[in-house]
Amino acid sequence: MRGAVRSVGRALHLPVTGTARGIRKATHAHGAGESGLGKLIELHAVNGAGDVMITVALASTVFFSVPTDEARGRVALYLAITMAPFTVLAPVIGPLLDRLPHGRRAAMAGAMLARALLALIISGAVAGGSLELYPAALGVLVASKAYGVVRSAVVPRLLPPRFSLVKANSRVTLAGLLATGVAAPIGAGLHALGDPWPLYGAFVIFVAGTFLSFSLPPKVDSARGEDVALLAADEEHLHGLYRKGTKRPGLRTVGPAVTHALGANAALRCLTGFLIFFLAFLLREHPLTGESAAVSLGIVGVSAGVGNALGTAVGAWLRSRAPEIIIVTVVAVVLGTAIVAALFFGAFLVAVLAAVAGFGQALAKLSLDALIQRDVPETVRSSAFARSETLLQMAWVFGGAVGIVMPLNGTLGLVVAAAIVAAGWLATLRGLLSSARHGTRPRPRVA
Repeated sequence: MRGAVRSVGRALHLPVTGTARGIRKATHAHGAGESGLGKLIELHAVNGAGDVMITVALASTVFFSVPTDEARGRVALYLAITMAPFTVLAPVIGPLLDRLPHGRRAAMAGAMLARALLALIISGAVAGGSLELYPAALGVLVASKAYGVVRSAVVPRLLPPRFSLVKANSRVTLAGLLATGVAAPIGAGLHALGDPWPLYGAFVIFVAGTFLSFSLPPKVDSARGEDVALLAADEEHLHGLYRKGTKRPGLRTVGPAVTHALGANAALRCLTGFLIFFLAFLLREHPLTGESAAVSLGIVGVSAGVGNALGTAVGAWLRSRAPEIIIVTVVAVVLGTAIVAALFFGAFLVAVLAAVAGFGQALAKLSLDALIQRDVPETVRSSAFARSETLLQMAWVFGGAVGIVMPLNGTLGLVVAAAIVAAGWLATLRGLLSSARHGTRPRPRVA
């Protein structure tokens, strides 16, 4: 009898332990386990799962619960209340984190714990219709960006041998996307139980992430190498500690690659914000042929998600060490697709554009992260990531605002989308190609 009970227990336990072993094997492959990158991959998966739970709860509250005209006003109000303060607070995140080189694990844990507590506040606001929803959503956004800044800054310290930065960033990002894909339907199922339930799920996930943050290797907190691993365009920043009166290096002191890459990414992020809001309202009023509004939105959303995951997966396997070329290429592909979709507007091409835009944004962002990690001095890298994230978030909000006020005309909307991408591509093309042609002095690896 006892043996039978043990056999049943092992049979029930095997799917869980087998899945856990498979995940651990995948995240720790190719030296990622030894370097500590595997732990960061797992932590980012937890981060993605928690964020999507909050997104499901907010989307159902702000967008889907009211008619289209009212939803436009509520979404615009949400963007104004959350994003306007964020543009003021976000640039402060980086400099503050620059002063905490020995507390990166604590900073990531703090960002997780803050979102866990804010999820509980939002759950109460959703249940009672309170205005606490908006400041709490702002807090979630700020904590999420703080986590993202620290995560990007520590990737070079956990880089396995023979791993490019684009490949490492791709592995981390892909884990977040896969976790998002798994957590999204779970969040939808929890929402069926009641509006606050996805937020309770987010609370549990972020609490787990708080503890998981401290499982990262101690070298994440080490400041070793930060005063010597400097790479700047001007000679005064190339050696040792900063002398008195020496200007702190920033994005403008590292050559054109980072700033041009940031401009190209801003164009893609603006396009993404535009498509999200424009197509959301357009497809509510004019669904794809033969489909309901919900199915139409689902088709476009899945297409964008698949494109984003594919772009991240491609980045994980790319061996190219010229991120500038990757950015120029993917933006050109997105531009061409937007032009074709505008000329021959239809259901299929709308889905294709969503997928290609997701693909391009993912791969271009990975390349931008690699350029910042490669070219920006480590002592101010957190600030650089914070500033770049702020600009990209503002570009997304600007694109979303344009999408909200645009007339619900598909062809006109995609013409505007193509114009956004064309402006960004033409403004950055020459600078990125020049940077790739001349190259950049390799940055010393840090311990």
